[in-house]
Amino acid sequence: MTDVPSGAVPRAPKLRAIAWRDIVAALRLGIRDFARAPLYGLFFGGVFALGGVAIFLFLGVLDAPWMIIPIAIGFPLVGPFAAAGLYEVSRRLARGEPLTWKGVLVTVFRQRERQLGWMAFVVLFIFWVWVYQVRILLAIFMGFSAPSTLDRFLTVVLTTQSGLTFLAVGTLVGLVLALILFSATVVAMPLLLDTELDFVTALITSFQSVARSPLPMLGWGVTVTALTLLALAPAFLGLVVIMPVLGHATWHLYALAAGKESAA
Repeated sequence: MTDVPSGAVPRAPKLRAIAWRDIVAALRLGIRDFARAPLYGLFFGGVFALGGVAIFLFLGVLDAPWMIIPIAIGFPLVGPFAAAGLYEVSRRLARGEPLTWKGVLVTVFRQRERQLGWMAFVVLFIFWVWVYQVRILLAIFMGFSAPSTLDRFLTVVLTTQSGLTFLAVGTLVGLVLALILFSATVVAMPLLLDTELDFVTALITSFQSVARSPLPMLGWGVTVTALTLLALAPAFLGLVVIMPVLGHATWHLYALAAGKESAA
């Protein structure tokens, strides 16, 4: 973590604008970190994959196929918080510090006592707003008796006027919430791991960073979401590799914005 003199109030770092070359550099550095510490990446990637399988099975037990849409979109968006361990691995590699399981896991568990823990409430609040708005839209456009099986649900959504309207409106609202969540977390998550800032300041700093570089940042958000959704396809197995690379890359994107690294 960034050293702050005793009694001093930590201040948010001045983040520079992100360019497209920074996005490319962050991905390259993310791949490099995964190659340098593959066991750590596979471990945290496995956590993502197991979480995805558990959610899918959970939805099957509940007979609530309509929940698959918000879960599928929301699952990759909560990734930055769960990737705290990957941020720590990248930070230690960049600083040349010893990389040990104890050191990394202790840092992750300590986040529940720090400001990063409060960000979980922000993430979960936005996520549950997304889930409930899908349920409301389902009731509005398709009635309260939603199909009870996935096959039937997909048939109704993709082949009926009400289903297509539900899908269009739900996607539009979901995109707005996804943009809010992405803007709130893309910088705030690694920033809170790296500093002693309060989570409100980190949120504001994250939104400011996105506003300062809207196109590259949105491009990064689209890249993260597309790669993660693609990784969900083969029984969530793609998450074992994709999520570690994206987690490492997110840390380096923050480090580039904070002037801790160079895109060269």
